Amino acid sequence: LKAPSRYAPTANLQRSQDRAKVIVGLMEAQGYLTKGEADFARIKPATLSPAARAKAGGFFADWVMSSGPEYFTRNTTEDVIIKTTLDPRIQSATEKAVARVFSDKVSKTSKAEIAVVVMAPNGAVRAMVGGRTQGLSGSFNRATQAKRQTGSTFKPIVFATALELGYQPSDTIIDEPVTYRRRGSEPWRPKNFTDDFKGTVTLARALRDSINIPAVKLSESVGRDKVMQMARDFGIVNDLAAGPAMALGVSESSVLEMTGVYAGFLNGGVSVTPYGLEELRLQGDDEPLLGRTGGIGERVISKGTALSMNYMMHRVIERGTGKRAKIPGMQAAGKTGTTTAARDAWFIGFTSDYVVGVWMGYDDNTPLKKVTGGSLPADIWREVMLGALAGTKPAELPMTQPKRQPTNVVATQAPAQPKPAPTPIKSAIDRLLDGIFGGN
Repeated sequence: LKAPSRYAPTANLQRSQDRAKVIVGLMEAQGYLTKGEADFARIKPATLSPAARAKAGGFFADWVMSSGPEYFTRNTTEDVIIKTTLDPRIQSATEKAVARVFSDKVSKTSKAEIAVVVMAPNGAVRAMVGGRTQGLSGSFNRATQAKRQTGSTFKPIVFATALELGYQPSDTIIDEPVTYRRRGSEPWRPKNFTDDFKGTVTLARALRDSINIPAVKLSESVGRDKVMQMARDFGIVNDLAAGPAMALGVSESSVLEMTGVYAGFLNGGVSVTPYGLEELRLQGDDEPLLGRTGGIGERVISKGTALSMNYMMHRVIERGTGKRAKIPGMQAAGKTGTTTAARDAWFIGFTSDYVVGVWMGYDDNTPLKKVTGGSLPADIWREVMLGALAGTKPAELPMTQPKRQPTNVVATQAPAQPKPAPTPIKSAIDRLLDGIFGGN
């Protein structure tokens, strides 16, 4: 077909119909159609189906087509039938929720963009919005292609690492001024969003209120390498920042990827590979050529850790930074995220049925005005979730409220710089001197 994107009826119906008249005329001239058949086709041109008029799921379709094998999804002359995970009802509800919030709460002149992913606990994507408007096929998809700093939505990975290593939600940590020094870099003094210090807080409260300094201390205490490994095991493929600021989400990821991480918390601690393609087969064939392209992977954290994390993130919505996402009568868990100067605002959360990831920001990194992850993204999350769950009653959230017990205090000072390993000669001298003068 000539210029399939330009002449697509969903891009420009009139242009598509005009092109069709040219083809009908050629078919008549070359004897493929009688004059009567050609006249009938010209009088009654093809129009869009209701689904095509809605233009629902365009970003999802682009993603699925780009993720499948090229010789069956893009460069094929075969009639291919593709079964996907898309739920048209949820997709339509998601698009309407986004449009409603932008219409009611965002300035008409704002160029801020949006990305939303709705996912089942096994990684099946039910709906996707990659921007405020769906353009031609191949439009930039902010849900899958944009890599943005994740802010505090990264913190659950830090806390899950600690819980998996034996820490408890009731363990305490001191929120206080702290300085980290690295060779070749200026001293780094992390700050809290509220620009104050809370003193001794539990890990549960530190996550609930998204306090930065305890998150950094906890990451350094359990070991930055272990946190990095946890992130990779949950499906984050981008390189992670090497310094202590990693705990605050200074590394970049996509909305699809981060939503997949939270699906791992919901499903009990197992990683997922987000997917949209269920089956691909040629028309007339009984056996599929390609099956599911993702789904459940390997266990990353214990079920007990996942249940405790779900409860901690449930408190984020009930009493913490994510209160605007709260849905009366429905249990939910989630986490807000806002990056430096509010260039990115996130809310990712879940009920027992779906995980919804929301990102808001400008393509050129212009700071948002008076927007945090707990404001408009939380509003959009709530509206999307209400639409996805319309007519259903979700089960209780899989979570365990931690038992109160004596607490341990997590490291309260920045770790000292590691000393260089002694050389064999220096070690021998040190042992000799210790033998003479006594060593500590």
